[in-house]
Amino acid sequence: MRILLFSFILLSFYSVFSQVSPDFEAVDSLYREDQFYIGVTYNTLVNRPTGISQNKFTPSFSLGVLRDMPINKNRTKAIATGLGYSWNNYNQNILISETNGAPEYSTITSATSYDKNKLTLHSIDIPLEFRWRTSTPESHKFWRIYSGLKFSYLFYTQSKYEDSQTSIKVVGNPDLNKFQYGTYLSIGYNTVNFNIYYGLNPIFKSGVLNGGSLDVNTLNFGFMFYIL
Repeated sequence: MRILLFSFILLSFYSVFSQVSPDFEAVDSLYREDQFYIGVTYNTLVNRPTGISQNKFTPSFSLGVLRDMPINKNRTKAIATGLGYSWNNYNQNILISETNGAPEYSTITSATSYDKNKLTLHSIDIPLEFRWRTSTPESHKFWRIYSGLKFSYLFYTQSKYEDSQTSIKVVGNPDLNKFQYGTYLSIGYNTVNFNIYYGLNPIFKSGVLNGGSLDVNTLNFGFMFYIL
């Protein structure tokens, strides 16, 4: 009977104690800002040859993950790298066609009526960035300035032209730079951040349009969303 009574008191004490919530939360002083990112930006071509223009909205979409490596005691500065994917679309008036497997380029004039003319690039990305932020162990809502380089490998490319009578598609254009790199900057607070990217090398490594080289670069700007 005494054993039974003692067991009952012990279980009752344990039940009451387990229901008491602690009045504090553990602080992780060695936190990292490991993050998934999603980017939605607008693409524009710079250094365009004379007569080349963009039409319609030219979007870009990217996503990936970054590994955070703090470099100071307060963990407000860090280096990060990771892996991602990008889809870039360019609506413009450069007509890309093929003759015996060799790409050819011409300008679509304003007098030409057509339904679609776009260049689509799919790439695997490796970002490398320096991070400054106002984060603390108690809060993950903070101001940030992230800047760095992004290295990209084009694994699939396609250009497509369509009008009422013609459809031209070129896949795997050899004139495109397979390896591309550029610099970027993200500034913002909490999840939503303004992002700008500039391609340091041209999209095309070769190709002639109207007697001149296709040394066009990309400039993207829009929003980057960081998710812990």
